[in-house]
Amino acid sequence: MLASQQTPAAHGHCDPRFAAVRTAFEDNFRDRGELGAAVSVTLDGETVVDLWGGWADAARTRPWERETLVNVWSTSKGPTALCAHILADRGLLDFDAPVAAYWPEFAAAGKGGVLVRHLLSHRAGLSGPREPRTLAQLCDWEPTVRSLAEQEPWWEPGTRSGYHALAFGHLVGELVRRVSGLLPGAFLKQEVTGPLGIDFTIGLPEKEAARAAELVHPRAASSSEQAAIFAQLAPAALAALTNPSVGAAEANTPRWRAAEIPAANGHGTARAVAALYGIFALKGTYGSRRVLSPEAAERVREGQGSCRDLVLGAGFEKETEVGLGLWLSGANGSYGPNPRAFGHDGFGGSCGLADPEARVSLGYVMNRMGPHIADDPRKMALVDALYSALRGLPAPVGDAG
Repeated sequence: MLASQQTPAAHGHCDPRFAAVRTAFEDNFRDRGELGAAVSVTLDGETVVDLWGGWADAARTRPWERETLVNVWSTSKGPTALCAHILADRGLLDFDAPVAAYWPEFAAAGKGGVLVRHLLSHRAGLSGPREPRTLAQLCDWEPTVRSLAEQEPWWEPGTRSGYHALAFGHLVGELVRRVSGLLPGAFLKQEVTGPLGIDFTIGLPEKEAARAAELVHPRAASSSEQAAIFAQLAPAALAALTNPSVGAAEANTPRWRAAEIPAANGHGTARAVAALYGIFALKGTYGSRRVLSPEAAERVREGQGSCRDLVLGAGFEKETEVGLGLWLSGANGSYGPNPRAFGHDGFGGSCGLADPEARVSLGYVMNRMGPHIADDPRKMALVDALYSALRGLPAPVGDAG
């Protein structure tokens, strides 16, 4: 059978000005092994791309539909950070205050000087647990946050970033709970996604399980390849990325979906991801509603210093810089040519992107996971196509604030 006959059709809407994005999306199926996926782009708050295609399961029995949801892994960190920024915008959370001012138990093991901004910027030194943890333990909120509060940092907090792959959600999430009385999933629903009708949840309600795509894990590394990879990782990185080890098999289970894991088990459509990151792209607005003040929306990309990340350093030749919850595009171009664009990737390929200068946001979700923690070739093809299209448009005018 010809490759073109095997390529699934792209369904949905694409503004002719963004035809390059449609082409890249279709190329992902033909050339880059896509199984099922969706991509959405907003410009000035208007959805200009909303495409989906392929299959929602490995057996190719369920087509990917307009309302198909999928676990987006660390792309969840953007909505989780948004919760903290809303509380800060209301004067209820101070990024320059010690974490222990809100969470007294956190001061244990010499962490009394760790600031809220250190949690948001992966600089708290708590990239992962020191003691072995199981998935069942990760899914139990109280013991997980208690162990993080008791733990000694892996490095001096505030000095460098070290990606808090799973811990980020419990650390920032517990601050949200201490200040608001709600876990981040409930806070996000009450304050943002519910009122605005955005199809995104932390975890997945059982009644929505039929809409969820099945994640398919990337090719497993051989034992020798795995040993070579692990040999490059410091203990702090191993703790972040392998304690516990989670992948598609775990994320497809009812246990994972029922849990509150704000760093990694957000579920949504590409449309929803683009909408949530679009709040940052439009300086705090969503349609006619203001979610954040312009100042608060800008603050998310307040860089905390570039460095070779202690966890991700083995996979990135260049230094990276994280703001207050999201990563800057910087010289790596992870979120396009504007170095001050920002966003977050999810394990295996998904992505949320915000560019306030271009007034654009992008959401990309998929179910066949690639081997990359960030900058999956499918995502980068879509980002490159987006900016190629933007170069042909007039410069943005006006201010969302």
